[in-house]
Amino acid sequence: MAARKRDILIQRMRGLWYGPRQRFATAWWGALGAGIAVSGMELGAWLDDKPFHLIPFVTSIVLVLGAPEADPAQPRALVGGHVISALAGYPLLLLFGPSPYVAAAGVGLAVLAMHLTRTFHPPAGINPFLIGNDGLGFRFLIEPVALGALMLAGFAYCWHRALGKPAWPRDGWW
Repeated sequence: MAARKRDILIQRMRGLWYGPRQRFATAWWGALGAGIAVSGMELGAWLDDKPFHLIPFVTSIVLVLGAPEADPAQPRALVGGHVISALAGYPLLLLFGPSPYVAAAGVGLAVLAMHLTRTFHPPAGINPFLIGNDGLGFRFLIEPVALGALMLAGFAYCWHRALGKPAWPRDGWW
């Protein structure tokens, strides 16, 4: 019995570390795509003279290109989650002004709103945090949030198609 458990453990470890060539290729192309997307995001921030910390998409890029089959990586969650979570931060900001407490409450409200609208995208939680802490105006909702999410969805679509993987989006665009 102990030998059987040991064999199962070894098989699992081999699958994780020395998986089939396909698993490595998928990880490699996801990593390359993420690097390209983040570089494009940084270039856009630099050209627009925006601080990098106000561009909330690095973790979304990792999710959409690294785990494209996951529910939070689908276009509805990506775009909807970013927009809904940003919208959740504004009522609290308007009522109480910028503060760490407003940021924390905004994140909580965003999680609730994303669940209720079936747009749960964990990386989007940064939007109400930035809005509540930095007092960002409604322009932040349009650019970089909505525009950036749409651009990332377009990049992910083209990237996955170029690799011959029509699995993204998994269940359609919305």
